[in-house]
Amino acid sequence: MAAAQTNAPIALKRLEQIATDVCNSVLESAEFYEHPKTTQWNETIINKMLKEVMTEATPEGATSPAYKFAINSTIVQHVVPTSQLNKPAAPAAEDGSASSSTKKGQAGRRGMHSATGGYWNEKTDGMWSFKWDGDAKGLDVVLMVIWIAV
Repeated sequence: MAAAQTNAPIALKRLEQIATDVCNSVLESAEFYEHPKTTQWNETIINKMLKEVMTEATPEGATSPAYKFAINSTIVQHVVPTSQLNKPAAPAAEDGSASSSTKKGQAGRRGMHSATGGYWNEKTDGMWSFKWDGDAKGLDVVLMVIWIAV
């Protein structure tokens, strides 16, 4: 997660809860990473996140929040089940243990690195990032929320 933002329009613990709830609801029926579904998953995650942060950041009695928001969602495939590759799990090593790259019938991991910067008013604007851990599904979701005071 990103460093704590003291100017966040929504408490960071609340942002974390919103992000977790959104990812859980969108991906609850997913059994594993399916590339053809990632566009719809990302669109749904972004739209739900936008709806929630706008609702949370709108002051009582106001019709819109005092911030503009941008949400980025990246779905990362990190474990490929060998059954999806139509390949058998690798045989055990000579000592009887599975090799580190094929434990539990899995073939490899993928890496990802992302960075973002911005030029804005540090007193009112900022960003926050979050990683939803979908180990059991073979994917992670990395969310970034950017806010800019209106």
